[in-house]
Amino acid sequence: MISENMAAALNKHQNLEIFSSYLYLSMAFRADHMGLKGIAHWLHMQVREELVHVEKFSSYLLDQGQEVVLDAIEKPQAEFKSALDIYESALEHEKLITAKVNDLVTLASEERDHATVGMLQWFVTEQVEEEATFGDIVQKLKLIGSDGSGLFMLDKELSARPLPALAQGA
Repeated sequence: MISENMAAALNKHQNLEIFSSYLYLSMAFRADHMGLKGIAHWLHMQVREELVHVEKFSSYLLDQGQEVVLDAIEKPQAEFKSALDIYESALEHEKLITAKVNDLVTLASEERDHATVGMLQWFVTEQVEEEATFGDIVQKLKLIGSDGSGLFMLDKELSARPLPALAQGA
C-alpha cells in the first residue's frame, strides 16, 4: 500500500498526462487545419499513447488500493504558427513531464516506496524516448526550413506512425 501523499502525487501526475493528450489533440487539429495530415495523424497517435500512460497510472493506483481522482483539465494552447512551432512546444511540454516524473521518483525514493520507484522506472525510460523523438522531429523541421517539398516528405513519413503497441492490447 502506498502513502496518501504518494497517491495524491500520482493522481496529480495522471491528470497532467490527461492534459498531455488534450494538448496533443489540439496540436493535431491545428496541423490538420494547416493541411499537414501526416503530422495530424502522428499527433493523434501521440494522444493515444498519452492515454496509455493514464491507464498505467490509474491501474497502479487501483492495484495499490487507492482511489483514482480526476480533476478539471486546463484548456490547451490552440494557436501554432507552423509545424516547427507545434513540435517545439511539444518538446518543451515533454521536458516538463520529464521533470515531473523525476519529482515523483524523488518522492517515492524519499518515502522508501520501492514498488512505486519500480513502476516509475518505465516512465523514466519512456521520457528519454519521448524527448529524443520530439527533438529529432524538431531538428528535421529546422533542416527543412521553408522548403515545402521537405515538409511534404516529412509529413508523409509521419503519416506512417502506427498505433502505440500498448493501445493495441499488446
